[in-house]
Amino acid sequence: MRRLILCTDSCSDLSAKQVDSMGIHVIPLSLEMRGETFNHYPDERELAVDAFYDALRQKAVATTSLINTAQFIEFFEPFLKESADILYIGFSSALSGTYQSSRLAADELRSKYPEATIITIDSLSASAGLGLLVKKAWHKIQEGKTIDEVAAYVESIKLNLAQLFTVAELGTLKRGGRLSNSAAFVGTLLKVKPILHVSDEGKLVPLVKVRGRKSSLDKMVDLIEERFDGPDQTIIIAHGDCPDEAKEVGQLIKTRTGVKDIIYNTIGPIIGAHSGPDTIAVFFMGKHR
Repeated sequence: MRRLILCTDSCSDLSAKQVDSMGIHVIPLSLEMRGETFNHYPDERELAVDAFYDALRQKAVATTSLINTAQFIEFFEPFLKESADILYIGFSSALSGTYQSSRLAADELRSKYPEATIITIDSLSASAGLGLLVKKAWHKIQEGKTIDEVAAYVESIKLNLAQLFTVAELGTLKRGGRLSNSAAFVGTLLKVKPILHVSDEGKLVPLVKVRGRKSSLDKMVDLIEERFDGPDQTIIIAHGDCPDEAKEVGQLIKTRTGVKDIIYNTIGPIIGAHSGPDTIAVFFMGKHR
């Protein structure tokens, strides 16, 4: 029986401990900041996440790069040489060209290793939303499901993965090219805190704008409660280096929804380069996105 290798990329924002406990494999995206290039690995071997957020708070600009086809071939091929099959669940194709690179690499490798099964899935998700899909896929593998069964399961649930977040300030979105200078200026003056989500198409879409940090967090929990598909699930709250505030949000979600199992992760540098410090993001299974 062929071994199944579960892979993802570093936009999944899984911790080193989570990656090790599941035995999954993570290909890193890279970023450039202050003239240096860093690959983002879950173990933070090239760039510590707290140092990254310290730099952003000092108004450093970080730019990110996708993974190209050659990098995916280099990443996948050692597993194929060991007669393994590969299931890769990747960052939303609407937010990066990384998933397309994985598809091209898989097509090329299938011709070289025709006996292998190589499946790539577009999560249409970001950050720990992608991580939550990977975690659910891993559980199915532990149940003894085949690669095709696991892939079909992920495809069947991914549009019920709700992903809501709010940013603390608009400057990072502006510096990262996600917001115009005028919109950031006006929003800062008015203390606007947008709440965004990832759409069915995998795009980043604003839902509402709220004035004030506390109001934005309260409104986000309102939206979570509207979408929530029952308390018997694990949710992930990811944060931009603000763990205490994330836990406050988690306690409010527990009170409002009855959910008991909450995992807290840090938003890594690839997503954080665009979302900025003090972002709060919540990922859960909903009635819809």
